[in-house]
Amino acid sequence: MIISSLSFISCDKNENDTTKPVINLIEPEDGDSLRIGGDVHFDMELSDDVMLGSYKVDIHNNFDGHEHTKASSDETTPFVFVRSWDVSGKKNADIHHHEIVIPENATPGDYHLMVYCTDAAGNESNVAVNIVLSHDAKEHDHEDEEEHDHED
Repeated sequence: MIISSLSFISCDKNENDTTKPVINLIEPEDGDSLRIGGDVHFDMELSDDVMLGSYKVDIHNNFDGHEHTKASSDETTPFVFVRSWDVSGKKNADIHHHEIVIPENATPGDYHLMVYCTDAAGNESNVAVNIVLSHDAKEHDHEDEEEHDHED
């Protein structure tokens, strides 16, 4: 009877979890210029009071007429990136990777980088930063950097 009571309490706790996960996006920062043809140095910390579920990164152009720049050439393609990663089974995750690669033919200009995090109960939070894709952006230095897995 005690075990079934504890099971009921733990299930009940998850169903009553209304607290959104916390996203601390470290890099890229708002306003950063990212080099076309390079990778994105992506670094953040995720946490939840009960249990994380997954996170998604969505990068899309921001030159659609709402105070955005226009595409500079017909020979380029606006960069789009959407991918999700599983971080279930953890309350905290330190994320560090270089899996997002900006192709050489990406259209330079203003973009949005959005991160969504969902916890095990389905609560979602998000953060958004404005980034600029450019051929002249400084390339990120990987020499002194220790590569981490997707989650610690």
